[in-house]
Parts: sequence; C-alpha cells; structure tokens
Amino acid sequence: MTNKLIFLIKNSFLRKIKSKWFLIANIILVTLIIGIMNVDSIIKLFGGEYEEKTKVYIVDNTNYTFDLIENNIKNTKIIEDQPFEIIKENKTKKELKKQIKKDEIIIIVNEDKENIIDANIISKGYIDSINYQIILSAINNTKIALAIKKSDIDPNELNSIYKEVNIKREYLDKNKQSEDENMEMIISTVFPFVILPFFMLSIFLIQTIGAEVNDEKQTRGMEIIISNVSPTTHFMSKIISGNAFVIMQAIMLFLYSIIGILIRKGINIGSSNIENKIIEVINNVSTTEFMNSLVYIIPLTLILMLLTLIAYSLVAAVLASMTTNSEDFGQLQSPIIIISLIGYYLSMIAGMFKGSIFIRILSYVPFISAILSPSLLVLNQINIIDIIISISIMILTNFLIIKYGIKIYKAGILNYSSKNLWKKMFKAIKN
Repeated sequence: MTNKLIFLIKNSFLRKIKSKWFLIANIILVTLIIGIMNVDSIIKLFGGEYEEKTKVYIVDNTNYTFDLIENNIKNTKIIEDQPFEIIKENKTKKELKKQIKKDEIIIIVNEDKENIIDANIISKGYIDSINYQIILSAINNTKIALAIKKSDIDPNELNSIYKEVNIKREYLDKNKQSEDENMEMIISTVFPFVILPFFMLSIFLIQTIGAEVNDEKQTRGMEIIISNVSPTTHFMSKIISGNAFVIMQAIMLFLYSIIGILIRKGINIGSSNIENKIIEVINNVSTTEFMNSLVYIIPLTLILMLLTLIAYSLVAAVLASMTTNSEDFGQLQSPIIIISLIGYYLSMIAGMFKGSIFIRILSYVPFISAILSPSLLVLNQINIIDIIISISIMILTNFLIIKYGIKIYKAGILNYSSKNLWKKMFKAIKN
C-alpha cells in the first residue's frame, strides 16, 4: 500500500510540474516579480524619469519672498523627500504660460496691502493633492513670517517663535515604546503584501487539486485508479502531492524575488530612493521589540499557514470528488475562496479594530486565522496564547475534515452525477 501511495504522489506531482500551464504560469510570475521590483529601472530604460522632480517656477514681484517660500517648501514635513525643483524666474506671466510643460508649476507672488502678499498658482492640469498642500502651506507660512517680521519683534523672540517645540513623549503603559509608535502604520501597509503570496498559493492549491480530480473523472481514469488502490490512498496522495507542489511553488517565488533583487543591483539603473525607503523602514522596525518577537512569530505563522494549506487541500479534494466538471467545482469552492478573501482584507485593516473582541474571535476561525492572526500578533492585538489556540483549532479542523471528508470522498469519487451535490455529501457523512 505504501508503494502505491508513493507512486500516486510521484505521478501526481510530476503531472503538475510537466504541464504547459505550470510553465506558462511561472514565466508570467517571474516576469511580473522581476518587473515590479525593477519598475523604475524599466521606466528609465524607455526614456522615462521615474523620480523626476516637479519644476516650480517662482516669480517674486516683491523681491523678498522667494527665499522664504523656498525654505518653507523644503522644510514642509508632509512627505519625507521633497518632489520639487525650485527655480527663480524673472519672466512675465505670459512668457511662462507659453513655456510651461506638463506637471510644472508657476507661482507668482505679489504684494498686497491688506494681506501682505497674494499668490497666483498656474499649472497645465491638476496638481497632486499632496504637492498642492505643500505649496499652500509654504505660501501661508511665508505670509505669517512676513507679518511677524513687519511687527518689529525682537530678533531673539523671533528666533524663539521659529524654533521647533521640544516634545517629550511619555507613555503611561510601561510596555509601550516610542519606536513602536508608527508600527501600526508600517505593519498595516507592509504586512498584507507579505501574506499575499500565501493567499495566492492557497487559491492555487484549491484550483490545482480540483482540476486534477475532475480531469481523472472526466477521462474515466478514476475507475482504473480506484480499482487498484483504495479511495483513502488516492485521497491522501492528492493531499500530499498538492501541498508538496505548493511548497515548491512558494520556494520558487522566493527565488524569483532574489533574482529580482540581484538584477536590480546588477543593472544599477533605478534610483537609490526606493532602497533608502526600504532601509528606513527596516531601521525603524529593527529598533523595536518587533525584531525580537520574530523569533516566535515566524515559526508559529509558518505552522499555522501549513495547517491551513492542508485544510484547503482536504476541502478541495472532498468537493472535487462530488463534482464531474470544473463548473460544478467552481460553484462549490466559491464560499471557501470568499472566506479567505475576507480574511485577507481584514488583515489589511486590522489596525482599525484595536481592542475589538470581534476581530480577536475571527483570528480563531479556520481558513481566516492563517491570514489574520499574524497581522494581529504583530500589532499586539492578540498574544502568543491566541495564535496557539488558532493552531489547535486548525489541527482539530483538519482532523474533522479527514474523518468525515474521506466518507464523502469514497461516496463521490465514482459518482458521475451532478445533481443534489449537497444532499449526497450529507448522506455520505450520515452513513
């Protein structure tokens, strides 16, 4: 029996990796991953400027506001890297309108007896909302600075006004640290992209097992297989080969990412700005307790994900056994995919549910827990006990699916009727 199981696993695994679909899918994946990781380099290769700064032409008709506006734009902290190239111009408004290009901005500053200064902002089209806010803030701060200067305030008092406030951050909760202040923002934006491959692989696993079982039933090959091995052996072969295939695909995705990084370093065309951003995030995170917690977060997360992948494969095999074509299987698998999709989106907005019992309960729900629990654990909304509970529930879920799923599999594997699928499933469990 063991030899037959190994033969079926090997045959199923090789069948997957030798298919044209597998080859095409991986060519697309490696192209997309490398392309996304080097998008700025690709844009530059085709003559584009990925990080070209927006030119801002300032016409200072007051003869004393240019330096103030320039400094205020540079010192505005709405975003870290200023996207502007500020240029002082002496041309007329009419001349500048003729020469202005797309995305360029003209600021004309005039004196105003009532409001000290007024400004005219000119562009070909809409200005990015963040850039517009930076410019507005700079102009308003310039007006305030001029008003203070005209009030004959003592230079020492003026320096005190402009000096940044010395803020001391204090936490009543001794477990909180200043480095963790922005952790929610970092994890809520970065972490969902880390678990995206798991979400994709789980869908991939369901589709792969379902397609293979349906194909064997449609070609009547199932009858030959079941005449030589038991349904239980056939069932386990699909689960083991399917999960082995997905794990191999996960390793390949990781290798594709490494290749993308090496290519980026090799061609050295992309701006270092992206690398600086990544390094900045890593440095911010590395100074927190988060790095220490990775020692147990990573192993527990991998265990939970592996158990969930097994559960997906079990459900996919059971559902596929009751169907005869991909259309029927698609209808039966839809609820599972929707549940998984809900879990993924909940992980993206996990920070909004801080302290919620509802989100904590959802972290225990099978199929959702593998996607949601890691995000909540990193955000300290659940603890290590909660994720151990999620793992325990997942183990129990797999046990129940195997116990009752094999009964359904035995009843449905040679059933070629598409009528009353749910009725047949419940009848198989009852019997």
